[in-house]
Amino acid sequence: MSMRQLPVQNLLRRPGRTMALAALTALLAFSVFGGSIVVMSLRQGLNSLESRLGADIIVVPSSAQSKVSFQNMLLQGTTGAFYMDADNLTRVREVEGVEIAAPQVFLASLKADCCSVKIQVIGFDPETDFFVRPWIGQSYSQELGKLDVVTGCKVEANVGENIRIYDERCKVVGKPAPTGTGLDTAVYCGMDTMKILLKAAETKGVSHKVTSDPDDDVISAIYVKVKDGYDISEVNSKIQGHTRKCSAVRTKSMLTDVSDSLAGISKTVTVLIAAIWALALVILLIAFAMIAGERKREFAVLRLLGSSRAMLIGLVLKESALCSLAGGVLGVLLASLIVFPFTTLIETKLGLPYLRPEISSVTLLGLTSLAATVMIGAAASAWTSFRLSRVDPGTVLREGN
Repeated sequence: MSMRQLPVQNLLRRPGRTMALAALTALLAFSVFGGSIVVMSLRQGLNSLESRLGADIIVVPSSAQSKVSFQNMLLQGTTGAFYMDADNLTRVREVEGVEIAAPQVFLASLKADCCSVKIQVIGFDPETDFFVRPWIGQSYSQELGKLDVVTGCKVEANVGENIRIYDERCKVVGKPAPTGTGLDTAVYCGMDTMKILLKAAETKGVSHKVTSDPDDDVISAIYVKVKDGYDISEVNSKIQGHTRKCSAVRTKSMLTDVSDSLAGISKTVTVLIAAIWALALVILLIAFAMIAGERKREFAVLRLLGSSRAMLIGLVLKESALCSLAGGVLGVLLASLIVFPFTTLIETKLGLPYLRPEISSVTLLGLTSLAATVMIGAAASAWTSFRLSRVDPGTVLREGN
């Protein structure tokens, strides 16, 4: 048997010890890869939200706060429907400092005979919208026709298919890229289509009126962009006082709350990973120290057979590297099986934007996790390999160890 084959044979000869060491290194790889994927997905979700948002202020009916929070409007999509008089759009546009005011109308469909699936429908004005249109334009740049809709990536409908919303057959013409928020589960349409759907909903007993006049138009939210040079807080206050039964809030405050939540989660994950690595490193040091006592006779024999100290150090390091590599691969695979299939569940539980990284980033992170695991295993075995290389063959063999 050559020295090249010896590390593998040593690991196979002690399967229990090998499996225990591999399990420890698997825990290291699992924690760093799984934790890093979660934190990276949260960061990308927040970056996606910030780059796509564009609005400085959001205006909704005062009654909406009892149904859905402002933050949920951004992170989870609206989970229902609420309305205000469309005249508020004109009032907002009259406020000094308002550059653009884009309306949206929300409609929650029913999971019944009238609808293919239970979804949130969001109507927007293509002429003024700066919140949805740029995002939708990535997959469908043409004008939305009558009963044309664009679906979020998580809606089970492909481009070219039809979905029923309150018995109206709508054609799916686009499917934008994921945003990492609940808006990926919504359906988007122009205002003409939304008016048709609102009338269809009325026939099913789903009312959206805010006055007794059936001809009054309604909207659900107004997304406002403030002109350069104007103080957003001051414009926000003016809007609050100039509209009727409305609430206005700065989006920056919501994103700050999200960013703070993300920072807290990132810190917690980092502390947990550091604690796991510190604990595993201590256990590995103890394990290799115990192994050193068991292998003194083996290394004494190898020294008598002509092995140099460098060869013995290399032997232990190779064994450690092979064992750590096997454990690292196992840990990365286990983390992948837990994190990736349950992306939606993680997003729901955390209540934060969650956008999975590209495959290239995931691959690079996996390789980095493997490299770190192998390095920590080698570092833990370095002192043991040095001690074993300095054994005195004659003394060890005379002691009968």
